[in-house]
Amino acid sequence: MSDASRSTPQPDPSAAEDPAAAMRAVEVELTSRWPETKLEPSLDRIAALMDILGQPQRAYPAIHITGTNGKTSTARMIEQLLRHFELRTGRYTSPHVESVTERISLDGEPISRELFVETYRDIEPYIAMVDAAQPIRLSFFEILTGMAYAAFAEAPVDVAIVEVGMGGSWDATNVIDAPVAVITPISLDHTDKLGDTPGKIATEKSGIIKKGSLAIVAQQPLDAAEVILRHAAEHDAVVAREGMEFGVVHRDMAIGGQLLTLRGVSGQEYDEVFIPLHGAHQAQNAALALAAVEGFFGVGIAREQPLDIDKVRAAFSGVSSPGRLEVIRRSPTIVLDAAHNPSGARATADAISESFGFSRLVGVIGTSGDKDSSGLLEALEPVLAEVVITKNSTQRATDIDRLAEEAVEIFGADRVLVEPRLDDAIDAAVSLAEEVGDLGGSGVLITGSIITVGEARILLSPR
Repeated sequence: MSDASRSTPQPDPSAAEDPAAAMRAVEVELTSRWPETKLEPSLDRIAALMDILGQPQRAYPAIHITGTNGKTSTARMIEQLLRHFELRTGRYTSPHVESVTERISLDGEPISRELFVETYRDIEPYIAMVDAAQPIRLSFFEILTGMAYAAFAEAPVDVAIVEVGMGGSWDATNVIDAPVAVITPISLDHTDKLGDTPGKIATEKSGIIKKGSLAIVAQQPLDAAEVILRHAAEHDAVVAREGMEFGVVHRDMAIGGQLLTLRGVSGQEYDEVFIPLHGAHQAQNAALALAAVEGFFGVGIAREQPLDIDKVRAAFSGVSSPGRLEVIRRSPTIVLDAAHNPSGARATADAISESFGFSRLVGVIGTSGDKDSSGLLEALEPVLAEVVITKNSTQRATDIDRLAEEAVEIFGADRVLVEPRLDDAIDAAVSLAEEVGDLGGSGVLITGSIITVGEARILLSPR
């Protein structure tokens, strides 16, 4: 039986009056489809859906973001900046931390369960039409992308901030024609799907740079930079490079974050910019976000006057990025971080050393099976006294015995505990941290996967 011929699960009619039940019914329908990790390099299905919906993605300009790490934080910063310049925003990011509704935001807030369900039901008949006409049904991510673009047009928004799901050229989000493309640092991730070198991965990611657009590009490995610049030249795109046309001029540690001086694409310096986020990588994300918004407004291209410094400062001071070096509890301090590859883990380790000053830090680590968990463990080893190996509740979770073996090889058996349940793992890590006592600067870092972090956040957040 073909994928297209399978019937779509029907919702329980009684769910219509119960927002929670209606939301669960829609989630069941969505998760019955291809998951985000299963890809087929084609825009045919999402393009067909956009056609039948009347091209909602063309109703507003967009800033499109790809890269390996930092995409969501950069998207949230761009959103804050645009909102402080009195634009109505739509933001589409993935994956989510706790609820799928987080992926589609209007005016800085995730859409409600009711609007999520309403948006899905509005386009559901057209999903069925596309499914019937295509050899493969629309995937989970393709439908969510269609929902986001439809919700933004219905709102309507003044500008959309769109994060790719994976890659760029063949990502479902790439049916937009964004005047500004942002490429965050590229490193090795999803190598089985995108390529095994930064240059090969950049070939896919540079596909979001459209003809005549502006590309805001973070510092990259040489082979990745060459690919991006070549693609931009072939598409008559203007390129602004971190460290050349814009960047971080200076940064100082501050209570609860860091104080930055940023140089924009106009050459103007924006000083005394506070961001309540930790790590050099977040300063880099701030520089990318500022350059993208300057480019969107034509600063340095169509006009020379820089952005209003007071609005820039106000925007950055209100930035948040859940699950990114997020302190979720005190006594002992518990930090959540969604690092899921070696590059992200190195940035996390550097930021922990720079900003927290723990005398003893215990890690709780649960990774996904398709990731370089050994490389992640090696990156975190210098900052962790012990590690508690665990797993999240999804089928993607790394086999716990395999992960434990890798941890023992890197940390030594005396520094590794294994707790299959995440709640037990957190309790064990807290007990280990408390052996020093809070006055000794002890802490717990929960990391390895955004799924693990999301489940930990649900367990630890006050309700």
